[in-house]
Amino acid sequence: MSDRPDFEAFVVARSGALLRTAYLLTGHGADAEDLLQRALIKAVPAWSRIDHDPESYVRKIMVRENISRWRGRRWREVTTDRLPESPSSDPAIEDRLALAAALATLAPRQRAVIVLRYFEDRTEAETAELLGISVGTVKSQHRDAIARLRAVLPVAEVASLLG
Repeated sequence: MSDRPDFEAFVVARSGALLRTAYLLTGHGADAEDLLQRALIKAVPAWSRIDHDPESYVRKIMVRENISRWRGRRWREVTTDRLPESPSSDPAIEDRLALAAALATLAPRQRAVIVLRYFEDRTEAETAELLGISVGTVKSQHRDAIARLRAVLPVAEVASLLG
C-alpha cells in the first residue's frame, strides 16, 4: 500500500487538531478519541482518492459520525444541569465549563456549525460543504444556535466565549 506513509504522516501531523475538533463536537474526551478513530478508519479506504484536502475530508466524516452517534445515543443518555463536583475555582475553567454545558444544549448540527464557524474559523461556505448542507441552512442553524446559547448564558458571556 503506497499511500500508507502519507496517511501515517497525516495522522501524526494533524491528529492533535482533529482531536480538539472532535472534543468540541462531543464534549467528552473518550468520545472524542472514539470519534476521531472512527473517522480515520473510514478515511483509510478512500485515502488514495482524496486528492486535495484530506483534513476537510476527515472533519466531514467526524461531523457526520457525531450526528449519527448522537441520534443513536440520545435516548440512552441522561443529561444534568449540574456537574457532580467543581474541580477548581479558576474563572477560565469556569468559563470553559459554562461553554461546554451551553454547547451540550445544542442540537448536533447547531453544535457542529458553532464549532466549525468559531473554533475552526471556517467560512459559511466551508461549513456548508463540510456538513453537506446549503449556506442558508448554515445561517439558520447558526442563528438558532446563538439564540439558544443566549438563552442559556448571559449575552456578554456568549460574545466573550465565542470571540
